[in-house]
Amino acid sequence: MVVMKFGGTSVTDRSAIERLIAIVRAQRQADAQQEGGDARGPVVVVSALAGVTDRLLGIAAEAGAGDTEGARNNLRELRQRHIDVSHVVTDVTHRAHVVEFLNHELDELERIVHALGVLREVSPRWLDALAAAGEILSSRIVAAALSSHGLMAAWIDARRAIVTDAEHTVAAPLLPETTAALMRHVDPPLAAGRLPVIGGFVGATTAGVTTTLGRGGSDYSAAIVGSCLGAAEIQIWTDVDGMLTADPRIVAEPWVVPHLSFAEASELAYFGAKVLHPSTILPAVARNIPVRILNSQRPQAKGTLITSERPASDRPLTAIASKKQVTVVDITSSRMLMAHGFLRRLFEVFERHRTPVDVVTTSEVSVSVTVDDRRRLAAIVQTLSEFAEVACEDEMAIVCAVGEGLRRDPTLVGEVLLGVGDVPLRMVSQAASRRNVTFVIREGSLPTVLGRLHARFFDEGRATTATEARRQPSGATATAERP
Repeated sequence: MVVMKFGGTSVTDRSAIERLIAIVRAQRQADAQQEGGDARGPVVVVSALAGVTDRLLGIAAEAGAGDTEGARNNLRELRQRHIDVSHVVTDVTHRAHVVEFLNHELDELERIVHALGVLREVSPRWLDALAAAGEILSSRIVAAALSSHGLMAAWIDARRAIVTDAEHTVAAPLLPETTAALMRHVDPPLAAGRLPVIGGFVGATTAGVTTTLGRGGSDYSAAIVGSCLGAAEIQIWTDVDGMLTADPRIVAEPWVVPHLSFAEASELAYFGAKVLHPSTILPAVARNIPVRILNSQRPQAKGTLITSERPASDRPLTAIASKKQVTVVDITSSRMLMAHGFLRRLFEVFERHRTPVDVVTTSEVSVSVTVDDRRRLAAIVQTLSEFAEVACEDEMAIVCAVGEGLRRDPTLVGEVLLGVGDVPLRMVSQAASRRNVTFVIREGSLPTVLGRLHARFFDEGRATTATEARRQPSGATATAERP
């Protein structure tokens, strides 16, 4: 049985959902023809229509600021968009039921918006109630669309199937409870030959209060469902051909990486590869379930396969991830740095304010860390200032070169840094696994650095060996054909 997750661009409009239906039909047929395979499923997990979650968060902000009229206008536009998309449901009776459901849910959102406009405050709990609506609405439309096109589906309310803690906006799944809930709500339609359709990103506490798993959490939902149900494969359908060797918005022609290890994918996702949510593969790793990234606009493309191990490659690096809008926080204390418990006290501050750090470096008298979540940064700086001097530097970027070659060849780290050329490095770090080397630069230098590194390690012909690649001067671009 396969879990198929479709992102926002894969359900953005009627045409996208029609492509989704064709993809699911092909998977269903392939599973049925596979001798000795699991004829159940697939299970379909969907995101909100593209842009809807951001719109809902904007509505929450408007309501919290007292602009209820602006919030209502945006809700009316969302209502009409979803009703327009619901015409993908070709059966008139089914579509009438879907429209009734859409109106009921959006009426409830209007009541919430009115209440928030009076309170002038949006708590994390109410933020979740609004943000979750996108996946609830889209999954209902997709389930009905599949059924009306001859693929009998069953809509599963994610608020009944994914059980989480009460940490609103970043809830964590309670796996034993979630497994039991999925068995209760998803197993029966699977056994009856129906296709369960569930909204990603959304869950609920044991008391039934709506929660969300954090931005990008639809991927995580798919992995949770796959892990709890023992799926053979988890597919992430998006709008690119797979995991790329660099950010295509910065590097003109990155390559698709055909095969990644779980460890490599984790590093790339965490340090900015947008195609995959950082938490996605954790449940998959626990159950050793392959994850495949595919393009819903080009389903014939082979995509990227992620498994526990991958075949050996002639490339020293697998890919280069990057993350913008990073802040470097320098903490200095000549009196306390070497004192017992100083680092513990320092990192407890970030833990208390629920702000993760990405890169950490230390010197004789200072510790530098990077954060990409500035929401609680002022409070963090205030607390740190009680026992150290603190300085912040904004508009920084993280570059992370990832590959098993870094473990095999200790000189490769130096060659990566050499490839950066004359761009100043603010911080440099290598993880204990030695699968990556990470450094921090000014955000404005990111296009230059990514271009140089990509040209050095990926833009030569396939016949070029790793050693020859490292002989290229910084910024060199070879003329070999792309595969």
